[in-house]
Amino acid sequence: MNINVYTESTPNPATMKFIVNKLLINGSVDYATKESAEKSTFAKELFKFSFVNGVFFASNFVTVTKTEDSEWADIEPILKEFVKGAVESELTVQEAQTDEAPNFEGTEAEVKIQQILHDYVRPAVEQDGGAISYKSFNEGVVTVELRGSCSGCPSSTITLKSGIENLLKRMVPEVQEVVSEAL
Repeated sequence: MNINVYTESTPNPATMKFIVNKLLINGSVDYATKESAEKSTFAKELFKFSFVNGVFFASNFVTVTKTEDSEWADIEPILKEFVKGAVESELTVQEAQTDEAPNFEGTEAEVKIQQILHDYVRPAVEQDGGAISYKSFNEGVVTVELRGSCSGCPSSTITLKSGIENLLKRMVPEVQEVVSEAL
């Protein structure tokens, strides 16, 4: 298979999506630090570049977060070539991949919240090179975790409050607020 790589900017100016024509992982995995990438050959190799500050994988893309002192114009071609070679060489994204369907647990409201996040919010957030995961629902407050390009993104607060919070309030009357857990 001939591997093609193309890039997309994300709402976070420090991250870029490198999209390939092959499934890399079912689900998503975030390597926010070099140390966290120990079980991923692909991520470990990316962190060898001094300008890489974070790596996030989902379906057919890898989102790379760059250091402040680097410019996309300088590093994008290097990363594009590396991603192509890594996919062709079948570098592992993570040691054990599971294909399990999501298992939503909790009260009726919690299950509904998790289902909405999974079905409606997750695909939209993945389009921007990020991921969202449900953490808890307590006294009307939904807590989520944002990863990938969403972590530290200037527009993630707007997405969280205007998009996700409004959607959940409309679909689950018990929801009063949505907050993001700090990483």
